[in-house]
Amino acid sequence: MFYRKSLEERIADRVAARKPLEEGKTFEHGPAKFVFVSLLVAVVLMHVVGVAIVMAFA
Repeated sequence: MFYRKSLEERIADRVAARKPLEEGKTFEHGPAKFVFVSLLVAVVLMHVVGVAIVMAFA
């Protein structure tokens, strides 16, 4: 009835329309960068707290 491009074709069109990534820019998506940095900080804090607890009981 109506012609609609397949999902793969629509994704390919969207990717082709994007500008190229800038040099040194790792994350194109802001929330992804926020989640990555948040998880990294949480892991570092857990390690520091864990080491402090182990040292307190040693």
